[in-house]
This record gives sequence, C-alpha cells and structure tokens, in this order.
Amino acid sequence: MTFLRNNLLGIFICFLVALPAWLLGQRFPVVGGAVLAILFGMVITSVWREHGTAQPGINWTSKIVLQAAVVLLGFGMNLGVIVKTGIFSLPIILSTITTSLVVAWVLHRWLKISRNTSALIGVGSSICGGSAIAAAAPVVKADSNEIAQSVSVIFLFNALAALLFPLLGHLIGFDTTSGEAFGIFAGTAINDTSSVTAAAATWDSMWGLGTQTLDEAVTVKLTRALAIIPITLLLALLMAKKEANQTEGGSLASFSYKRAFPMFILYFVLAAVFTTVCLQAGIGGEVFQPLKELAKFFIVMAMAAIGLNSNVVTLIKSGGKPILLGACCWISITLVSLLVQHFLGIW
Repeated sequence: MTFLRNNLLGIFICFLVALPAWLLGQRFPVVGGAVLAILFGMVITSVWREHGTAQPGINWTSKIVLQAAVVLLGFGMNLGVIVKTGIFSLPIILSTITTSLVVAWVLHRWLKISRNTSALIGVGSSICGGSAIAAAAPVVKADSNEIAQSVSVIFLFNALAALLFPLLGHLIGFDTTSGEAFGIFAGTAINDTSSVTAAAATWDSMWGLGTQTLDEAVTVKLTRALAIIPITLLLALLMAKKEANQTEGGSLASFSYKRAFPMFILYFVLAAVFTTVCLQAGIGGEVFQPLKELAKFFIVMAMAAIGLNSNVVTLIKSGGKPILLGACCWISITLVSLLVQHFLGIW
C-alpha cells in the first residue's frame, strides 16, 4: 500500500502521456511511439515544472518499467531461428557493432560529450536503437536528459535511413530479384526495428518481392539485437570497477561481479530461452505477441517518464555535438556494412 500511495499518481500520469503516443506510433511507425512520448513529456513538463507527489512514480517508471520492457522483449526472440539464419550475417553484424562503439568512444573524447550520452548513442546505433538504449541506460546510470537526447539522435538517423536506404540500394546495384542483399544491409545498418521493417517493406514493394526482404532483414536485426547481452554486461563491469576505484581510492577491493551483474538482462535471456523452448515444442509464436506488444508499450511509457524529467532547454543547447556523433556512427556503420557485404560477395 505504501508503494501505491507514493508512486501510483506518477505512474498513472506516465500512462496517460504514453497512451496517445503509442497509438500515434502505431499509425506512424517510422516516427515511433517512444520519440512521441518523449516529446509529449517535454512539452508537458515545460508548463508543469514541479511534479510534486507525482515525482516518485515518474522516477520509478523511468527506471523499473524500462527494465521490465527489456525483459519482455526477450519473449520476441527465437534463439534457434536467429542462430540458424544469423550466422551468415554475423561477420557484418560484428563489424558494424565494433565500428560504432569505437567511433563513439573516440568522438566522446574529441568532442567532449558526456560519457553516458556517447555510450548510449554508440550502443543505440550499433545494436537496436531504443531497445539497446533502454537496456544500457540503467547500467550506466544515465539521467533523463542523456536518455532523451540519445533516443532523439537515434530517431533522426532512423528516419533518414528508412527514407534513403531503398534509393541507395538501387543506386549501388543491389540485386532486385532477391531480398537477401538489401535485407542484410537494412538489418545491419539501420538500428531500430521500425525503420528496418519500413525500409525492407519498401524494397519488397519496389521490386515485387513479397516479404523476402522483410523476412531477411528482421531475422538479421534480431540476431544483432542479441548483442545487447554482452555489451550491457561489459558496460556493467566497467561502471562497477570505476565506482570501486573511486570509493576505495584506487582499490578494487569493493568490486563484486554479483553486484555488477544487471539482473534484468538475465531475465531477458531466460525469457528468450523460454520462448525458444516453447516454439520448439510446437507452441505458436502468436502466443507471445501480447507480451511483445506490452514490451513496446512499456518502452513508450518509460520514455514518457523520461520526457517529463527532461530539460528541453538543456537538450537544445547541447544538441549539436550528439547529433554529429550520431551522424558519424550512422555513416560509419553504413559504409562498413556495405564494404563487408561486398567483400563476402553478397553484392
């Protein structure tokens, strides 16, 4: 009862902000509900500056609901299909992820962007956009402004990719009788699932390929999404060791792998394993569809809370460098994906 008394109002407000954002996101998937929820939250908080008794519930939503969303995403993963189809694209996936993380790390130092913002943009660009940011944000202890800024940057280049990549694929000579080449390209070079599906569906429509490209792109994208697990664990270890150094004056005596391990990632893996076992046993994938939809709504709800906690003036003032970082990550991923595909003879 104490929990409800302290948090219910804030949680309910986040729900009210998230609901129209989620519905509009269904209608305009390239924009997506998460970005709309952040924008709605920012607009509301520019007028309603002091949240009063709603603040604890808003904070709880931005953290715990975000982690719950990541766990529920695991129910959308069939590890067997991903491994079987994803092995072929694995060299490209590893190359693009490594490239984005290295670019983010280098430019973080050169552009003097906050460590958390750089990490979130690098992870979001390299893995799966908002979902990867949702997984990494609690681990690196990013604040609402850092999360909002990272999601906004990722959205910008998601939208550009969805619009431009089908044209780019045609210009550089991708095979138009099969969806394999463009599907792998979309799945490895576009970070958010909504934009991956938008670009792949456009390619299918352009060349009358049914769902060939879409099926290929989504499978590659899901394979890439599995990188959330090792990347998040690595970030957790780095953060925990850094905190141990700071608290112990350079000693790692207080470092604990158990404390550093983000438990919600373990639950994410267990959810994926459970889904895989059920599918192997003959249970239809449609059974898990409500959980996947709930995960998407939880992300939108958490983004509403983050928007309510964000300072729009600060975001505008500091927006140039993160956008430049996002552009560099996006361009480098695109080029590396094309180069590795060409080297492997895919196009």
